[in-house]
Amino acid sequence: MDNAGYTTLTRQSGLAREMQIVANNIANAATTGYRAEELIFSEYVKPVDGGASLSMGQGNLRSTSFDQGALTQTGGTFDFAIEGDGYFLVETPAGERLTRSGAFSPSAEGDLVTYDGFRVLDTGGAPVFVPPGAAITVGADGTVSADGAPLGQIGIVRPLEPLNMVREDGVMFRADAGHEPSDRARLMQGFVENSNVNAINQLSRMVEVQRAYELGQSFLTSEDERVRGALKALMG
Repeated sequence: MDNAGYTTLTRQSGLAREMQIVANNIANAATTGYRAEELIFSEYVKPVDGGASLSMGQGNLRSTSFDQGALTQTGGTFDFAIEGDGYFLVETPAGERLTRSGAFSPSAEGDLVTYDGFRVLDTGGAPVFVPPGAAITVGADGTVSADGAPLGQIGIVRPLEPLNMVREDGVMFRADAGHEPSDRARLMQGFVENSNVNAINQLSRMVEVQRAYELGQSFLTSEDERVRGALKALMG
């Protein structure tokens, strides 16, 4: 295969990965707390014989958008949204994780848990307890009160290295560098944060990626036919 073919193949593989990311964004446009992803393309330049160089486009890096999603009022006692810079701290079998998805509920044991049953933690890493049958209110700083008496505080933290967080399971993030309490966030009870995916933009991007991929496929087909024709002429 010649240089043009290799260059096109690297582009095609990157476009295929981008299509998967865009499709996943669209599928999660209605997922509470979801953060949109995008693919970052980079240029790889390699010297070739004759003093020239070969430029290839590689799409291997994923980037997450941390823009605030729109807030929807639900009126649910255990629905929470974070306004500003911060994440909920939850306990999973693999360790502590951060999330913006605040659609919680009380477990049979009285712990506040996520949709997947993971316990919500305070800033110190202890589970947040909510007494059954009590009138629960939560302040803007995360303080949980039952019938007017404070019980604890929902942890709102921020990662020490936000750009190095690792996405897990859609709305969960792993912060290997650690986290600290956030003083730039406000908790809102009775609200949830929507996905920050712009569905219209993602659909438009999907069409663009599909057309670009089809163009590359057409080029590879033409190149294959050209090479076959040249070989037949040489062997004829």
